Amino acid sequence: MDIAYIPSPSTGVIHLGPIPLRGYAFCIIIGVFVAVWLGNKRWIARGGKPGTVADIAVWAVPFGLVGGRLYHVITDYQLYFGEGRNWVDAFKIWEGGLGIWGAIALGAVGAWIGCRLRGIPLPAWADALAPGIALAQACGRWGNWFNQELYGRATDLPWAVEISAGPNRDAGTYHPTFLYESLWCIGVAFLVIWADRRFKLGHGRAFALYVAAYCVGRGWIEYMRVDEAHHILGVRLNVWTSIVVFVLAVVYFVLSAKLRPGREEVVEPDAPGGKDGKGTSEVEAGKAEDKTDGTAESESGSVPKDSLPTRAPRADAEVREGAVKADLRKPAVDAEAPEADKA
Repeated sequence: MDIAYIPSPSTGVIHLGPIPLRGYAFCIIIGVFVAVWLGNKRWIARGGKPGTVADIAVWAVPFGLVGGRLYHVITDYQLYFGEGRNWVDAFKIWEGGLGIWGAIALGAVGAWIGCRLRGIPLPAWADALAPGIALAQACGRWGNWFNQELYGRATDLPWAVEISAGPNRDAGTYHPTFLYESLWCIGVAFLVIWADRRFKLGHGRAFALYVAAYCVGRGWIEYMRVDEAHHILGVRLNVWTSIVVFVLAVVYFVLSAKLRPGREEVVEPDAPGGKDGKGTSEVEAGKAEDKTDGTAESESGSVPKDSLPTRAPRADAEVREGAVKADLRKPAVDAEAPEADKA
């Protein structure tokens, strides 16, 4: 009896004349666009300038791709430098093989360079981009579906993925661990967005929450995978990596909350933004310039001094009349008094 399953594409590439269009690359590109789009919206809401996220992503994305590939090649070196292997394949990134740990680590270096050039704090930029990165991973995991890789143990569940026979794999239906991780990353993105709105996370804590939450899901999903991997004490290397990175993220979150509570008031010095991403109001700006621009502060904001109400003419007349009467009441001055003094 036939069972339900998720069919896999017969090929991961479509040739448009001499140009190959690869599903794996498309998934990564879509993920990058989603991350930049959402990160830009969050950055503007924090008081940053439009386009800053994309400008820094120009540095972060290439570094991330190189870092992700390096991590994969180093941890699975036998696939490229073992007996009968061709080391040139290590450069064929379109065939799959990107380690998220290396992508985040080296991507952070690229982002740091971009942030330094723009004069903005890296933690604030990372907080804005955190849920977008999770959604980018959710999109990128579907590239593994095109390449028929990263599947789990054999199963006959209705959502099993069909895998065809190929090098180092047998035909059958398996747990779609790529799908599990994709759904988990979507959940992580929504978790970070909710927590950031609820608790006003700042100074890199939204990013730390993303890292910690992702590691939790990656740990148990990694146990289900059956592809070849290095083991330490009988546990897959990526499980150990998840544990270590999770602990580091939690420690950073706790220490950051104690040492630097709250959220950055200014994330981009030359932007018109202000506190909590709501922008510095004209009223607040007027108060700061009260002594230099001739404005006076009122309960409703800054008001030009020239527009303040003046003393009524009638009141001024009464004051002058009172002064005249006071002068008339003064005793006359004896003009001869000075001469008497001389005697």
